[in-house]
Amino acid sequence: MNDKLKNLLVRTVSGAVLAAVMIGAILWSTFGLIALAFVVMIGAILEFYSLCKQGGYSPRVILGTVLATTMFAIAAITVATHSDVITGAIIAQLATICFAMLLLVVPTILVSEIFTQSKRPIANIATTFAGVVYAACPMSLLIVIAMILGGPVAEWQPWRVIAFITIVWINDVFAYLVGITMGKHRLCERISPKKSIEGFVGGVLAATLGAALYGHLFGDNIFVWAGLGAIVAVTGVAGDLVESMFKRSVGVKDSGSIIPGHGGILDRFDALLIATPFAFVYIVYFFG
Repeated sequence: MNDKLKNLLVRTVSGAVLAAVMIGAILWSTFGLIALAFVVMIGAILEFYSLCKQGGYSPRVILGTVLATTMFAIAAITVATHSDVITGAIIAQLATICFAMLLLVVPTILVSEIFTQSKRPIANIATTFAGVVYAACPMSLLIVIAMILGGPVAEWQPWRVIAFITIVWINDVFAYLVGITMGKHRLCERISPKKSIEGFVGGVLAATLGAALYGHLFGDNIFVWAGLGAIVAVTGVAGDLVESMFKRSVGVKDSGSIIPGHGGILDRFDALLIATPFAFVYIVYFFG
């Protein structure tokens, strides 16, 4: 077996296992999703800080991770204690709490830098804060999205959550297939030489149609779901490019090696991290 075929086999098997674990956790219960989101958040923030260190910066890893965990815990507790109903008032309350947390995160990181002897305090503060926002905010919002998709009475409807996440996968798969068969014009060659405009359009169209199909299956407005699909696809590609930008800036291929054939947590969930905040705003307005 040659190396390319072996790598494809490893990538396929590990991808299938990862998908099975994710779907199984979501089908299990709300707490399964919370646990899954927490693992992704921790992996994402640690890999982000690792990339920063490779770039010569010194983020406060422990402090940033503790702050991110605190923010996530607040969202998880709010969802768990109001799992029977998610109203606009509760969403507003959660948003206020998260905003207050961010207001506290900034001065905490600023003050912490006083006790170091770093010659680049501004860069260290910026990278520490960026890690919290990049990893904690999207994963905190994801568990709230899961309840909003359940309707006014926030019954746990795992297939709606799975549908939301698989929109990202649909975009990835069709962008790749269209790209390798029809791709001629580069989307952003400076950052990701292999991505094409044709692949981007193919992925967005497939994700939009797939989301519309989900809307039909759930008996919802297909146009609302189609809009969600388009937003997730476009911002998901942006998330992929953002992570590629990080990796290219420090000269690495993968953000980690925890997922065989795929790389790190960021390599697998980069699209979801950027797409989730945009999707949250859309879902609150049209689904809430």
